[in-house]
Amino acid sequence: MYLAEFSALAAALCWSFGGLLSTTPTRSFGAVAFNRLRLTIVAVILGVAVLSTGGWRTLDGHSLVVLVISAVIGIFIGDTLLYASLKRIGPRRMGVLFTTNAPMTVVLGYLCLDETLPLNSATGCLLIMIGVVLAVTCGRRGEGQHAFEKVQGSLAAGIGLGFLSALCQAVSVLIARPIMASGVDAVAASALRVATAALLLNLVFLLRLAPGEGQRQAVTGRLLALTAMSGTVGMALGMTFILFALAHGPAGLVSTLSATSPILILPILWVATGQRPRPGAWVGAMLTVLGVACIFSPWAS
Repeated sequence: MYLAEFSALAAALCWSFGGLLSTTPTRSFGAVAFNRLRLTIVAVILGVAVLSTGGWRTLDGHSLVVLVISAVIGIFIGDTLLYASLKRIGPRRMGVLFTTNAPMTVVLGYLCLDETLPLNSATGCLLIMIGVVLAVTCGRRGEGQHAFEKVQGSLAAGIGLGFLSALCQAVSVLIARPIMASGVDAVAASALRVATAALLLNLVFLLRLAPGEGQRQAVTGRLLALTAMSGTVGMALGMTFILFALAHGPAGLVSTLSATSPILILPILWVATGQRPRPGAWVGAMLTVLGVACIFSPWAS
């Protein structure tokens, strides 16, 4: 029971840690170089897992094509835009922009998949979105003093890239939703999507199609460890959880619950920076919890 809901929340927690771990290597390497290294590591990890479990047998020709398209939009393009935004505006601000993929998914799901949400779920989604916006826009004390809060480059460019990454995520989720609902193994689907994006990014690197985003700093043990941990937690685990959730629940509900990562990142940032979030951030967190409670509640429209 509630497999989709719990899996989506688990994905949000993974993304919270993954975003924090990604900030330093993204700013050191550049978005494309970081994403290429990260995806290559994760592709190897998931590939070994799929070969050992035999989950690849659940993939047929149609599933392969659809998941590859989903990977191109959601990971190859979407994740690269996401980390370009993260590099410019930091994990907290990037988080609120990325959560706009939830209402985008709800609207697109209604238009393209004829999905609907009962009143309790719709109310919960609205409360979650309000809570997420409050939590991240209220910010922390001493905003701008810590490296995680610094704006590097154009703020407008960071905002635009964040919105585009959210749109790519919404489209990618809707494309993958029918395939995951058909019974495809979540780990196998994750491995295929990651391997597709890793292959394309390595081709970009080899052909030097993105010279302005090339690797800017030598790979050190610390940066490599952060990249590997970011990929394992944020991508390997997070993506597997989200695909498992899509196999058991509607895309709008799954995307909204997974959008709570900016709330979950608040206590993580508190520990990491030693700076307590402002009261408004906690109000946002409470609204988000209330929204989750509405989604779990038995009353319906």
